[in-house]
Amino acid sequence: MIRRLVLTAALAAALSFGVSARAQEAAPPPEPKTEDTPPAAFHPVGPMQPVELSVMTYNVEGLPWPVRFGRGSKLKAIGRQLAALREKGLQPDVVLLQEGFRDEVRDLIQLSGYAHVARGPRKKQRDANPFSKDDRPPYKRVKYRRKGEGWGKWGSSGLWVLSDHPINWVKSHAYRYCAGLDCLANKGVMLVSLDVPGLPTPVEIADTHLNSKGASGVPRNRNRMAHHLQAEELGHFMENDRTPGAPLIVGGDFNVMHAPDRYDYVMQRYPFEVVSQVCFQEPQSCDAKISADGDAPWLDTQDLIGFKPGDRVAIRPVQVEARFDGSTTGGPVLSDHDAYEVTFRLTPIPALPVPPHQP
Repeated sequence: MIRRLVLTAALAAALSFGVSARAQEAAPPPEPKTEDTPPAAFHPVGPMQPVELSVMTYNVEGLPWPVRFGRGSKLKAIGRQLAALREKGLQPDVVLLQEGFRDEVRDLIQLSGYAHVARGPRKKQRDANPFSKDDRPPYKRVKYRRKGEGWGKWGSSGLWVLSDHPINWVKSHAYRYCAGLDCLANKGVMLVSLDVPGLPTPVEIADTHLNSKGASGVPRNRNRMAHHLQAEELGHFMENDRTPGAPLIVGGDFNVMHAPDRYDYVMQRYPFEVVSQVCFQEPQSCDAKISADGDAPWLDTQDLIGFKPGDRVAIRPVQVEARFDGSTTGGPVLSDHDAYEVTFRLTPIPALPVPPHQP
């Protein structure tokens, strides 16, 4: 009888473990936050001290069939690679994704192990024209119908933010202007607020994807004008929706490779310090593990990460490296873009004492 009870208990434990393991393995990814999610209150977690925050931007080429083949398995592989980095304690604190259109991006999120997720503009999101009636550009929104203009939105923005730190709120804007095949996606910008222990204020992080060049399928003047208008929209959104004085990190696929006119226009409309430019010009302050060719390495890629210091938090990049670039240290190539990771040092700025009132 005792042996039977022991065997029964052992069998029940094994079955329970098996069910728990399967349930854990099949657990859905975290429900993504969007603009519809009520904002959470910020509660500083002390003591206040300098912290390091790593941010990766990655265009994962999550395009649907028949535009791309085999991308579902690659998205899952990206999730497994991020999980492998997590096992070693090397995962980025924050991951900014672009072109996350396919359903398998949820598998990527589940496998990667990030507890907090936010999603950018969805397929049906439409936002007000940021230009006043008297200031609207002379841009015909449907000109090249055979290249996708005027067909409606076939997909979302493809923007996602994955974070190990809690997300307070999400704001987003779907770009009104576009050119060519890019118009089939609801491209835009998203902004999230993160609680980072050791800092007196939240850190805000933006993720965006701007209009492509030749891949749009329309003439250069057309796609360049759309890119410029989206840079205008980006500037309007950041000026109106960003918390004044908050430390800011900006990343994404800006589609500026070998296009100084595009890069300069973005910087004129919403200037921020670009990490690759800072690290190239001040190499003693930044461990750059990415090769730099020429005098403007920030134009050697479509992807940028930049920053703006806050009133109460200083911010500087301290390390830059490539991921998933086919190197022995970066990992396998899993997209038509490399991942780009920056480690920032964020330092609280002591509040100035208030002078006593003198009559």
